[in-house]
Amino acid sequence: MKLKRKLYKRGSSYETTIPLPLLFSIKDKKKYHVVFEFDEEQKKWYVDFESIEKEHKNENTDEILKYD
Repeated sequence: MKLKRKLYKRGSSYETTIPLPLLFSIKDKKKYHVVFEFDEEQKKWYVDFESIEKEHKNENTDEILKYD
């Protein structure tokens, strides 16, 4: 499968949209970071999705609790 996307100029940087077929594997209710990783040897980019953990500070102990 091959997907193309337009590259948009936004101020001093660029952005693009993520094709919907790549998003079918993630859950709608969660928030994600999109991670782009370049493999130097193969000269290829890879895209991954990491769920964002929510942080909650316990007011009694100042302990930070992380959960999905």
